[in-house]
Amino acid sequence: MKTSPIWPTLCLAIASIPAFAQQPASLGPNQTQGFGAKKVLTFTYTQSFDCVDQPKDDLDFNKKKAQSDPAEFQVPICQAGIDPTINPPGQNGKASKTTAPIYVLVPMFSVDNDQNPNDAISCKGVVEGTICGPDLGKALIGFFGALPEAFKESPKVFSQCPDPGKKPGTCTMHASRIDLAPVLAALGYINNPPTANVFVPDPNHSHVLENGDINDPAIWWQVVPVLVLNQSDWPPQDGSSGITSAVALKAAEKAGRAIQAPSNFFLFFSSQPMAEMHMN
Repeated sequence: MKTSPIWPTLCLAIASIPAFAQQPASLGPNQTQGFGAKKVLTFTYTQSFDCVDQPKDDLDFNKKKAQSDPAEFQVPICQAGIDPTINPPGQNGKASKTTAPIYVLVPMFSVDNDQNPNDAISCKGVVEGTICGPDLGKALIGFFGALPEAFKESPKVFSQCPDPGKKPGTCTMHASRIDLAPVLAALGYINNPPTANVFVPDPNHSHVLENGDINDPAIWWQVVPVLVLNQSDWPPQDGSSGITSAVALKAAEKAGRAIQAPSNFFLFFSSQPMAEMHMN
């Protein structure tokens, strides 16, 4: 991930928008929506996530290699900003080169210039050691000038995760939190290299696949977080605008309105355009 220029100034939209809609009730409990090739997709998850921790890693920053640190494996460390050299099936080589990407769109803008830390994802049900509630709100407002929709308990934009009717910070077969320490360090917000994890709840997010991957069987995908900085790039539920294809994503990144990073986080699911789904 490029570390310069430092994160572009967040574009804060002031236009009011309707309350966000929930996903259709027709989705199964192990399904979410996604986008790709300007289409709405259905993802069916048939296995748990995996966050790769290699023997010589030190994902908890305690100066002990994972191979000699059993405690590092007791809770998954899903980390943005790193690119493992192996994927869950065991294929060698950087995952960004060997594994199909799922671009996870994260709305890092604030529709209403939110300055209230109490609007952040609450601490109810989160894993111990996760920054949440007002502490999360204060930290994000300090870093970015306003509370992003990604980490609001009640976001003002539609997102494909969390699941319909479920609380923010959760999504079927996903990890419930992610470590942002490498990303924040690269952007100059914390010590570089990091000295501790910065665990935050799984953000409100949507998904995009490469055009050639929209109709695939269940496989492993590398989660590639994409920080979307401008509300105009955010796709509504019907996919009628915004980033709904890899082409649109690359255009937003080239213009500096989105930033992506690799991760050690993998999901296992199949993808199918909704028009091709056989509904019972």
